[in-house]
Amino acid sequence: MYNTLLTLFLFAPPAGGQTPNPFVQIVPLVLIFVVFYFFMIRPQQKKQKDREKLIDNLKRGDKVITIGGIHGTVAGIDTDKKTVLVQVGDTTKIKFDRSAIATIDKQDAGDKLTTNE
Repeated sequence: MYNTLLTLFLFAPPAGGQTPNPFVQIVPLVLIFVVFYFFMIRPQQKKQKDREKLIDNLKRGDKVITIGGIHGTVAGIDTDKKTVLVQVGDTTKIKFDRSAIATIDKQDAGDKLTTNE
């Protein structure tokens, strides 16, 4: 009984030159797949869903940051072509794909004060 438990839990081949149980050989592969799923695949799928929700909730007037690091305000959204018109300066407007929006900047209280030295 002890050898059987030791064989199942430690995945050691049985003593005495016997052929190992095929179930015992498959268990480590299944465990590796389960670990990969819960630590890599599932969090990535959740992150992707959150990103899609962020892009779908994009509206005019939102302050955004693109994947290139450009900060601006959404001036218009074209849902057919999946593009966003971002106003960067006073009159400068740049068209981006919706997938190029990295984050929506939630700065409602204004910019932080900085000291000029």
